[in-house]
Amino acid sequence: MKDIVIIGAGYGGLRALEYLAKEKNFKITLIDKNPYHYMQTEAYGYIAGRFDISDIAIDLNSFVKGLGDNVSFIKDKAIKIDKEKQILTLQNQTIAFDYAIIAVGAQTNFFSFIKGAKEYTHGVKNIQRAFEFRQAFEKRLYLKLEEKKLHRNGDLHIAIAGAGLSGVEIAAEMAHTLKKYEKILSKESITLKISLIDAAKTILPGMDSYIINKTEQRLKNLGIQIYTNAFIQEIKERSIYFKDGTKVDFDFIIYTAGIKAAKFIQEIQTEKNNIEQIIPDEYLHLQGSENIFCIGDCTQIKSQEKLLPPTAQTAEKSAQYVAKAIIAKTKNKSYPIFKAKIDGYFVALGGNYAIGMLYEKIKVEGYLAYLLKKLITRVYRHGLEIKVNAGYKKR
Repeated sequence: MKDIVIIGAGYGGLRALEYLAKEKNFKITLIDKNPYHYMQTEAYGYIAGRFDISDIAIDLNSFVKGLGDNVSFIKDKAIKIDKEKQILTLQNQTIAFDYAIIAVGAQTNFFSFIKGAKEYTHGVKNIQRAFEFRQAFEKRLYLKLEEKKLHRNGDLHIAIAGAGLSGVEIAAEMAHTLKKYEKILSKESITLKISLIDAAKTILPGMDSYIINKTEQRLKNLGIQIYTNAFIQEIKERSIYFKDGTKVDFDFIIYTAGIKAAKFIQEIQTEKNNIEQIIPDEYLHLQGSENIFCIGDCTQIKSQEKLLPPTAQTAEKSAQYVAKAIIAKTKNKSYPIFKAKIDGYFVALGGNYAIGMLYEKIKVEGYLAYLLKKLITRVYRHGLEIKVNAGYKKR
């Protein structure tokens, strides 16, 4: 019986767990500080009020029980890992392992050169911060319904710092939602507007020009003000100050300007990149250990020297590879270096509209792209729910 620990219950951690749980000669322990799996790719809909919390969270205890008796879940915080002794230290206990998978994900990178970013913004990397924003936003709308005076003579301005995938999707969904609120709350008495801000030359930096151009057109049609080449110097309680001296006032601000590896990674002595992600070898081993693997957003993942984006798809592909590698190792079989391609990606752009590209060739937009994106999400969630329901019946 081999003892395997998986540290982190994000997209990568759960995919690795599902593969490994089929091997009955493995005793697998999933560890996470939260009792739920957070479907962060759907955060845009939750923040905008389109989805409920039940649409973005999965109970881990029930999920694990649904996988079999060789799998267990520990709600605890990982502190450090000893690669020589093969011991994982948690806040409340220690666990010995034969194999470990580090899948702790990433956290919001509140850049130190942006004064006030952490104090005055809402992030989306965890449910708590997303929940706090949604509460604050809905409270403001409630006050409007009560005909109480809003900030700045009725204006309601949402700023989003960061025009990557998360920022763009949130901006589009919020704009689409606000247009509906505008009809209800009277256009004459309240101005609802959104600003999307990024220091890069374009929105969605690094993506295909087709996606960038179509997305920018959609955002402008939704009435979103786009600021690019905009370097934020300071954020105060109700204002953003740029390096060029300009100022933008807001009521709420969401911060999606960057990520860095989770705090647990800081305790690991190994090579890292400039956002503290682990740089593994070509087999996704933690360098210096063939029994510890690294996957997902906490890892700088390359395939044939090409960097893969820190997305759910990358996390799942790296997880699947690592699970197969561990199975091969226990059977004294060799396994190839990690190789993967991104099958495609979709950008949700408010309501029943999306933009997508499949296999770097097929371009999809509008309602069809939205349906394809929803299908992928539903298939993923349905797979989780089958295990959750099976596990719930055992409790």
